[in-house]
Amino acid sequence: MNASNGQNSPLKLYELVHEVLRDHLVWGRLPVGLVLLEGPIAEIFEVSRAPVQRALKALAQEGLIDRFDGRGYVIAAKRGETTPLRIGLREAGLSLPRDVGEALQARASWERIYRQVEDTAAGVVAFGRYRILEMDMAAFFSVSRTVVREVLARLQERGLVEKDARSHWVAGPLTATAMREFYEVRRLLEPAALLQAAETLDRDELARMRDRLVEAERNLPDIAEETVYSIEQDLHLRCVLKIENRQLAKMIRHSQLPLVTNHMFHRYLGVPSHSPELLEHRLVFEHLLNGAAEAAAAALDAHLKHALARSLGRLKVLSVFPEPAVPPYMTRVEW
Repeated sequence: MNASNGQNSPLKLYELVHEVLRDHLVWGRLPVGLVLLEGPIAEIFEVSRAPVQRALKALAQEGLIDRFDGRGYVIAAKRGETTPLRIGLREAGLSLPRDVGEALQARASWERIYRQVEDTAAGVVAFGRYRILEMDMAAFFSVSRTVVREVLARLQERGLVEKDARSHWVAGPLTATAMREFYEVRRLLEPAALLQAAETLDRDELARMRDRLVEAERNLPDIAEETVYSIEQDLHLRCVLKIENRQLAKMIRHSQLPLVTNHMFHRYLGVPSHSPELLEHRLVFEHLLNGAAEAAAAALDAHLKHALARSLGRLKVLSVFPEPAVPPYMTRVEW
């Protein structure tokens, strides 16, 4: 298969997984009865479970695989009952075409440096405007400029960087006015998206997300920044963006700069001993678990309202901090 669509742009992860599995199913390369589980497939493709879950759902909708009494999906027989076959996927005949392997390796290159660049950019936007130099960034991380552009394009999608009038990549400044505007957009879009997504959310996964919050509240203030990051993603990405409207999802992602900059606040100010964000998140999940989607959306709106007030206060405190050191691919510019 070709790891690109008809317009020479790279396929998304779930599309890569879907196309490889679909080829194997259509051409009968996998045995009838084979049980397909998210975890083992994710290991072979070296991706997270989310794109695998989406790919399997699409294959089921196409009638190529079926749900059954056990976990996961099964390749059903065309006639008669199907006996589940639980063997290793490689043993069953699943293999990755060469071009898919190369596409996954290229993706791994940008994923390897994405979080570091995101953290760096988020850490400076409150202190001014900074230009990001593609060539210097490529040299710093020992990657191609193609990889650098992929990272910057994804940061642009999150609203963290943009191109100025001269087509230079820049980050910041994050002002109080900009913060208010971001939250205004988020309050308009995220509760509405959660209402749309509510019926599709898995209750077991919601319970796990809620339990993570309870555990974090119990451990305050001794929780890692990565834990806070994951908790925020649970609600604002894994739940809110579980929608089919791609344009709405795109607008939400572009308005979530404050979500990224929360890590900057935690880095400079630490995690407070009492964190109302955790309680506000938990209330949303409790409503979702009780089947009260409208109450969950209202709780999310209230959370975003309070989060704006907290963010403005933290932004004001940061104004007295000295400017942070920046890597050689980033330079302060006047604006």
